Amino acid sequence: AAVAAESSTGTWTTVWTDGLTSLDRYKGRCYHIEPVAGDENQYIAYVAYPLDLFEEGSVTNMFTSIVGNVFGFKALRALRLEDLRIPPAYVKTFQGPPHGIQVERDKLNKYGRPLLGCTIKPKLGLSAKNYGRAVYECLRGGLDFTKDDENVNSQPFMRWRDRFLFCAEAIYKAQAETGEIKGHYLNATAG
Repeated sequence: AAVAAESSTGTWTTVWTDGLTSLDRYKGRCYHIEPVAGDENQYIAYVAYPLDLFEEGSVTNMFTSIVGNVFGFKALRALRLEDLRIPPAYVKTFQGPPHGIQVERDKLNKYGRPLLGCTIKPKLGLSAKNYGRAVYECLRGGLDFTKDDENVNSQPFMRWRDRFLFCAEAIYKAQAETGEIKGHYLNATAG
């Protein structure tokens, strides 16, 4: 029950602002608990949340609410999310990507085969120059595109603008050498 409260209304104790809203309407509810076979003091809890807690079409908001700070909740020794069921009514609010695979194929001029790409590794620690070098080697070696890992943003060792410039140089150089259109997907949420 404390997990349901912490991941919904954000309180497992009474505070004066509780009287300013209808908490029952917004509380996550633990509707079933069962012991884990063979593990003393471990349980599987089934929690349901009202859809009004989540911004329509926002995967980020939904996951932040469900698995955000509750994993640091001191009242728990351990916590693991094992299953997530999203009601069709909420799924329908997701618009999906602004375009699909056909647009990507058109941009890269690649048809009749799978697109080949990779995420640059190591995902963290490369300088922008070395990151660009890795992009170039991958594209020159035959890949259609490369991409940033989700953890690559605009860190002190590799600022977004510097990465952009070195990746652009790598793309142009690989295109000139291979005669093919190449691409790199930069993390647009960075910096």
